[in-house]
Amino acid sequence: MKDKKNSINNTIIQNQNQPDKGPISFISGSLTSLFLCLFFYFISNNIAIYFSLHKPSNSSEIVQSISSSINTLIIGLSFLLTFSFGFIGLGLFIVFIRSFLVKKT
Repeated sequence: MKDKKNSINNTIIQNQNQPDKGPISFISGSLTSLFLCLFFYFISNNIAIYFSLHKPSNSSEIVQSISSSINTLIIGLSFLLTFSFGFIGLGLFIVFIRSFLVKKT
């Protein structure tokens, strides 16, 4: 029990010694995330175009249904990844703007 308390105290002390994040950190994270959003947007579009041009052509109805479901899953996940990076980039940009408006106490 005493080791756990010492570990928690050491973690708190280490966190207090770390400097706060500044506006440069926020804008660099935002630009990186927005760049990744743009990059994955083009990849997602290419994936959607590829799957729309190459339709599953199997004789079995079950195999064709599973193939279509997997294609839809891949397209959906790729656009979800794109949205996630865009949303994170927008959020970090808002925090960047907010860092100039809020005064530290």
